[in-house]
Amino acid sequence: MIMRLKIIVTGVVQGVGFRPFVYRIAVKNHLRGYVRNRGDSCVEIIVDGTDQDIKNFLRDLVEKKPPLARIHGVITAPIEGSKEYYEDFQIYKSTEETELSGSVIPPDIAICDECLAEMRDPTNPRYNYFFITCVNCGPRYTIIEDVPYDRENTTMRDFPMCNFCRSEYIDPINRRFHAQTVACPKCGPKAYLVDSDGKMVNHKDPIREAGRIVSEGHIVAVKGYGGFHIAASTLLDEPLQRLRMAKHRRQKPFAIMARSLEAVKTFANVSRWEEMVLTSPMRPIVLLEKSENYYLSDLVSPGLHNVGVMLPYTGLHYMLFDGVSDPAFVMTSANPPNQPIIKDEEEAFKKLRGLVDYFLLHDRRIANRCDDSVLRLHGSKTVFIRRSRGYAPEPVRLKFKAKWGALGLGGEKNNTACLIVGDKAFLSQHIGDVENIETLEFLESASKRLMRLTNSNIEVVSCDLHPKFATTILAKRLSEEFGWRMLQVQHHYAHTAALMAEHGLDEIIAICCDGYGYGEDGGAWGGEIIFGTLSQLEFKRLGHLEEQPLIGGDMATRYPLRMAASILYKRVNIEDWLIENSSYLPHGIREAQLILSQLKMGEIRIKTTSCGRVLDAASAILGICYERTYEGEPAMKLESAAIYGRNVIDAEPQISGTELKTTDIIVSLFEERNNYPKRDLAYSIHYYLARGLAEMAVNLAVEYGVKNIGFTGGVACNQIIAEEIRKLVEMNKLDFFVHESLPPGDGGISFGQAVIAALL
Repeated sequence: MIMRLKIIVTGVVQGVGFRPFVYRIAVKNHLRGYVRNRGDSCVEIIVDGTDQDIKNFLRDLVEKKPPLARIHGVITAPIEGSKEYYEDFQIYKSTEETELSGSVIPPDIAICDECLAEMRDPTNPRYNYFFITCVNCGPRYTIIEDVPYDRENTTMRDFPMCNFCRSEYIDPINRRFHAQTVACPKCGPKAYLVDSDGKMVNHKDPIREAGRIVSEGHIVAVKGYGGFHIAASTLLDEPLQRLRMAKHRRQKPFAIMARSLEAVKTFANVSRWEEMVLTSPMRPIVLLEKSENYYLSDLVSPGLHNVGVMLPYTGLHYMLFDGVSDPAFVMTSANPPNQPIIKDEEEAFKKLRGLVDYFLLHDRRIANRCDDSVLRLHGSKTVFIRRSRGYAPEPVRLKFKAKWGALGLGGEKNNTACLIVGDKAFLSQHIGDVENIETLEFLESASKRLMRLTNSNIEVVSCDLHPKFATTILAKRLSEEFGWRMLQVQHHYAHTAALMAEHGLDEIIAICCDGYGYGEDGGAWGGEIIFGTLSQLEFKRLGHLEEQPLIGGDMATRYPLRMAASILYKRVNIEDWLIENSSYLPHGIREAQLILSQLKMGEIRIKTTSCGRVLDAASAILGICYERTYEGEPAMKLESAAIYGRNVIDAEPQISGTELKTTDIIVSLFEERNNYPKRDLAYSIHYYLARGLAEMAVNLAVEYGVKNIGFTGGVACNQIIAEEIRKLVEMNKLDFFVHESLPPGDGGISFGQAVIAALL
């Protein structure tokens, strides 16, 4: 018996070769009808056929889907009484019809092996074509201007297909069948090289010439999928010194792009899990441990045991290395301090002239700027530092269905936006530090674009509890503009909610450690034990690190000597030590004497429970880092110093009521600083904090009858602390959770905010 069925497929099903796949399995199963994209990013299918053929088709639809497709739902409905007749199966022109919210936009994907082989084949029409792509690879999110995902709704519409490309585009057996990014040297985007004055450099091979120029020591701005990178040698100090001076990045590590996995292994240790992530279609930057034979310039990642490495993810990147022997190039995001990545040529010339020597450009517009993703692995576990290109805006699937459409706007640092609709949480690409108007405008535009592309309605907007954050002010304005309810969520409660929602937990005792979060009491929190339950939406602060004076407020976060002096002064005569190290303070001896005077008078009103500040103090006491020139620097360098260390301070965690004492361990570090190797002392402070926090959490879990303990906040990126907490928790037969799908730091705050708002 012949029947007709309407099928709606939701998920990542546009821009991943899904319609050609549906066409092939429909023909294979003797079905008639059509498949088309819809304006809500779903795929609509009508099939005519026997009951058995349709069953086989539905089985193939799920079991044999394209590798990049993610099917979230298959909705079927019989169609009765229709007189329309289909002679065969076809791919129909897309419709702007929208029925479902929560549409899924595919992220950018690295060049596939088949396209790379064709690019290297002298007999192929796309030989040496830098923009070679197919249904399985290439830009997606960064070129999308509207949905459905069709060429006319992307920046590829500026490049009409030639006869050759169109012949592949309409050929059902070709892997470029309905590939919206299909192009070739004749009809597609062109690459060109210009000098710092914008004058064309006439060269038959501008990409390989740019690689040669970088290898020689010049700095080149390279236009990629989601914005501009700045490329420089990893073997020469001079261009890196110039780059650091111009970008005001004295110490912050540069990401590098290696020519191949084999090249990476000449300077870094690569585990099998790290290898899998490095070579994945997402191609993130992975933090790898430097090997004993590390030979790149020390200016790439000064004072750190690891280096951020990615592999090429476009044809252009591969071609950059063709004419040189360099193992890797610095490939850092091109953006002025605390501003979004640059995406347009005019902006690049305006902001980078004087910094770079050349510009390697192409003429395809970038619709959505998108930074590279950054992660590290703790064993086999992924820890996101930044979730962006390759991952965003693919949603995190939730174990619950939201009551309301909710938008979370995050905090001030490492900002993202998060949109929750139904059972999907869409995190934006990395936005950055919202400290200026450009980044705030980027946050607002990215949020609105996410709403439009996902066909979502918002009823509540959530933000941080801090009354003066730019994101709080933005939330108020959007609430008034659109009539949304507004909800402010405490920073560490948002971290806790994010961890619970990611793992589908109802309750947890969460260890929340970071640099700063505005507390319910207006204080500077940052080393907290939080009880949370999602079903009751209850969050309670049960414990914290000892409050320590924050002398000079924000100045203490920049100059860790201030933090160290504040803690030590209560127990140790530090006058001589502080004077001896006063050269590490901006105003030298005068500033040291002022600090001593303020400590003596005891007029330090601002106090903090921050775990980050304790690690900062330890970093200064051990002579590892005296100034924070980028977020987390003293703690990151302290972790690097502690690698392969051992605990040498015999100190049981001092827990007094709801407080873990930190003064004694800092005093011990100070007193033993000349008696043990630096790496052992650095390890000891990690060991003490991890054991103390874990012990508090375990005791509270038993008291509250909770079986789940989690670790969240920026400090959860620290492998030593995370692993020590895990050991103690699991030793006590409790379940331990960390983030795996989103950043534990402030890049995940918007997710937690949106979760609470969506359920309230």
